[in-house]
Amino acid sequence: MVHFEHIQYLWLLLTLPLLAGLWTWGTLRMRRRREAWADSGMFYRLIPDYSRRRPLLKMLLILLALAGLIVAIANPQVGTRMEKGKRAGSEVAICLDLSNSMMAEDVRPNRLQRSKQVVASLLSQMAGDRVSLVAFAGSSFIQMPLTSDYSAARLFLDNMDCSLIATQGTAIGDAIHKGMQTLGFDDPDRQWQQQGNRAIIVITDGENHEDDAVAAAREAAREGVRVCTIGIGLPDGVPIPELDSRGRRTGYKRDSKGNVVMTHLGEQMLVDIAKAGDGKYVRAASGGLDEIVRLVAGLDKDDFEEAQFAVYESRFQYPLAFALLCLLAEVLIFERRSRKFNLSKLIDR
Repeated sequence: MVHFEHIQYLWLLLTLPLLAGLWTWGTLRMRRRREAWADSGMFYRLIPDYSRRRPLLKMLLILLALAGLIVAIANPQVGTRMEKGKRAGSEVAICLDLSNSMMAEDVRPNRLQRSKQVVASLLSQMAGDRVSLVAFAGSSFIQMPLTSDYSAARLFLDNMDCSLIATQGTAIGDAIHKGMQTLGFDDPDRQWQQQGNRAIIVITDGENHEDDAVAAAREAAREGVRVCTIGIGLPDGVPIPELDSRGRRTGYKRDSKGNVVMTHLGEQMLVDIAKAGDGKYVRAASGGLDEIVRLVAGLDKDDFEEAQFAVYESRFQYPLAFALLCLLAEVLIFERRSRKFNLSKLIDR
């Protein structure tokens, strides 16, 4: 089976029909101009060495050469072999807020979907790190234990929604404790050692109503775990939509007095948590995720286990050689018939 190292470059193959169309249009336009000057019979008598087929053949060779070069740039790889090596990286627990306020639509499409996009972006920029997922609202639970399988992480992420937790509210402190558990803290089967390769990332709107999240972050920092926070939403208050079973909005949540419940981004709370946890705070809407990515990349790396890696062998030489042969053939073929030797003499006129 052929695997392409840079498969995105294969999209350039779609430009080849466009180039062929432009060449055809130019050829037809030139023919119309020629026919306005002389009819076909007279033209071929005036220029007897003119060839109709050779320009088309030269164009086809150029297109084939371009196709070969594009495939070579994409680097086809075949013949995998297995090699053993050490897997090294950091350990990151991602805590995702699933409280009802995350359905607010002050960011598009809503806070929860935007949070999932943030997590997916973080996963795409990790290399060799192990990650766990913690879902929380009024309580929290481990959605996925530590793994380096990012495909599985994305699958678990897709299945996270506000209906997973019946106890509503926002208990950020409990989520931090659960994140510590996924990293091995208080695990009787593992000997806990303070290392610089662990971090917890809390993604929430910051409306903490249940516990002392700052104290939880400070405790994590004492154990060598850095706590970062990512704020989802805007400081201006917005209502929380109520949805039916099909996900359609039926109204807005109201309190016991009938007033519409407003939700705000608790930015100061998230700043305090990140400061106590020796981490960083960024607001997702401001595009500051690079700071979190740099912090994770700057964590110490530790060997997890010996793993087998599939190594592909590059075969770009073959399409590259094909492209060079096509270009050489194109150079050796003249557009007009000539008595001198050229490759065209091997082709029927």
